[in-house]
Amino acid sequence: MGMQVTLTLPDQVWQRAEAWAQCTGREVADLLAETIELSLDPLGHADREHSLETWSDHAILAAVDSTMPADEDQRLSELLDRQQAATLSADERLELRALMQSYGEGLLHKAQAVREAVHRGLREPVES
Repeated sequence: MGMQVTLTLPDQVWQRAEAWAQCTGREVADLLAETIELSLDPLGHADREHSLETWSDHAILAAVDSTMPADEDQRLSELLDRQQAATLSADERLELRALMQSYGEGLLHKAQAVREAVHRGLREPVES
């Protein structure tokens, strides 16, 4: 059972959600609920036990230098090319979504590690 909420969305956002729901044969409410869930997943949970603050310097620097595995990166590129060419199958769309989520989570994790490394003096702040 979930929590029922009322949202006021800009017309343009509603129209986009409605169009996507129609394309995928889903209810707009279900599509929006899934979109919100997928958007929040990379942020993780407010679990201080697994906070980067408790990690060793070595673990922080490893996270800073981490990259997506080469085979996943290659597959992501292939799927993005197929998406641009509008030739993705339904299974490939799901695979692309999963890889994009993994990529986003990796970037967020890396950014959090960079912030912690700078805080500890392990890395210099990035100049903008």
